[in-house]
Amino acid sequence: MSTSDHPPAGTAAARRPEPRRSLLVCAVVGAAVMAAVDEIVFHQLLHWHHFYDRSTSGVALLSDGLLHTAELLALVAGFFLYADLRRRGALAVGHAWSGAFLGAGAFQVFDGIVDHKVLRVHQVRYGVDVTPYDWAWNLAGLVLLAVGGLLLARARRTGRRRPS
Repeated sequence: MSTSDHPPAGTAAARRPEPRRSLLVCAVVGAAVMAAVDEIVFHQLLHWHHFYDRSTSGVALLSDGLLHTAELLALVAGFFLYADLRRRGALAVGHAWSGAFLGAGAFQVFDGIVDHKVLRVHQVRYGVDVTPYDWAWNLAGLVLLAVGGLLLARARRTGRRRPS
């Protein structure tokens, strides 16, 4: 969507909240934040795994760098879109918070199920029984999704009660 598609800042139309856009923009930010947490904590600080562990250590480090690049690009793009919503007075705060939790949870669950179990590009940790780690990883993602879902339901209820 180009800037010409948006109403001019300061007009009544520009101040109308955009719940769907707020949700999607903050879902991108939430997924990027969770990717950053994963990359910083589990890849760099704990050295438990790399994004791709089925090759050489050089490829593993390269894969971490690519993940970090994608996460930073998503974070920057997400915050620019967030700033645009704020500038235009179009941010629907409840939907934004919901999106952040849904994005973070979706990243976590996708990583835990698809990356860890289906594609097996890496595990949470090596040299130990991964079962408790897998349960903790996926349950944490499901909790984030549940919080996001509850926040979304609340935001939708609140939005319906507001007069137009």
